[in-house]
Amino acid sequence: MGKINREDMLELTRRMTLKRNCFDRIAGAYLDEDGFVDGTFNKHFQRLSAKDQQINLEIAKAIPFSDTNVQLKEYAFEEGDRKPGSIWQLLMALKECGLKNDAMLDVFYEEFGQKYRADGAYAIYFFHGSYDVPLKASDKESLWESEEVYQFLICAVCPVSGDYEPGEPECGFLFPAFKDRSSDMHRIDVYTADAKSPQAEDLRKILFLSQV
Repeated sequence: MGKINREDMLELTRRMTLKRNCFDRIAGAYLDEDGFVDGTFNKHFQRLSAKDQQINLEIAKAIPFSDTNVQLKEYAFEEGDRKPGSIWQLLMALKECGLKNDAMLDVFYEEFGQKYRADGAYAIYFFHGSYDVPLKASDKESLWESEEVYQFLICAVCPVSGDYEPGEPECGFLFPAFKDRSSDMHRIDVYTADAKSPQAEDLRKILFLSQV
């Protein structure tokens, strides 16, 4: 397990505001406590109302803005975790298509619902974003040139109540990891509100074949 640089996470969250929004798409599913999908959605983020954009930005931001190396921890995908049919392969494909493939999303929801122990109804939120990582000069001031475009997914799992009103995220992840201000395809930053909860264990089993 590696260490996450808090400054990397803060750099990302600064792009998660209405004025500096880094997301282009949001998708997700509502599941009952037994893991069966009640409904799904897939929308262009900018077409949401300003109010809905703000609500969803807060959900997405909660993952990288959480307590670094306590609630949010870095994990590596070992070679065995990256074989064909793995969740890693599916996440790579979802990142590349920008969440525009509903069939692949359905595969994730079904896999998640089969293995995740929930105390009630919940929602899986997926966000696709991109960030032009600016070069840093020797004095750490930003230059105008872009070093790379970091494309990423944020997943947040939230309990829901009433008319699908989301609560605080229980778990989630940032993929690929944002490490040393760059994309690391072989690593993922995993969030759990309570690292000792059954849900935390379930999420790791969903992501990593080596833990099955």
